[in-house]
Amino acid sequence: MRLAGKVAIISGAASGMGAATARMFAREGAKVVIGDLLEHEGKQAADSLGSQGHFVKLDVTDEASWEAAIAETMKHFGKLDILVNNAGVSGSAEQDLYSTAAWNRIMNINSTGTFLGIKHALPAMQANGGGSIVNLSSVAGIAGSDNIHMAYHGSKAAVRLMTKSAAVQNARHKIRVNSIHPGMMPAMRTSGRTADPATRAERLRTVPMRRPGEVDEVAYAILFLASDEASYITGAELHVDGGAMAL
Repeated sequence: MRLAGKVAIISGAASGMGAATARMFAREGAKVVIGDLLEHEGKQAADSLGSQGHFVKLDVTDEASWEAAIAETMKHFGKLDILVNNAGVSGSAEQDLYSTAAWNRIMNINSTGTFLGIKHALPAMQANGGGSIVNLSSVAGIAGSDNIHMAYHGSKAAVRLMTKSAAVQNARHKIRVNSIHPGMMPAMRTSGRTADPATRAERLRTVPMRRPGEVDEVAYAILFLASDEASYITGAELHVDGGAMAL
């Protein structure tokens, strides 16, 4: 098994890509901490993994919440090998694409949440002799669009660059840090315009493979970067986008 003996914490893992990744990690032998604000769904996701799963309530925008989540992971499973910073919100539900309130909320969850996850996972990984951090960015962190609040693009671009910075700063500690950039995927809970069928059909015309991706296709990419198979890969960005960024 590709993650035998590993312990991982995945933020935003009660649903979507996070839940898919948690299931895949468990199948590959990892102990998985589900971190999410959705307690009912998060506990269900953890329970479905049996003794390999554990739920912690996690608000990624709150430093104390991250501290508690890492401490609970250490208490329950004894170490931390992998962090997946998956929690995030879309910018396509905002009616006002120049809303300052939306800017602050999206940046706080998507970029500050990722920063705090990295910050508080690093000491536990250093104590463990190394680890792997996988940050969920997006193709929207590389290219712009005309129907999504610019905070989404800005936040995901921040994730892309903080990944490279953290990779350089922590390579000496045997901690690898990489980013995943999904393209068109099933609509998120927080999606707005990008969940509209007409909008999705239009966007598909810019995807060379002419289909949306599946959450398991992202989870397989996360699994690879989290595993020892990627032992010489750090500071990299992996596009899971059907070729969209190749145009």
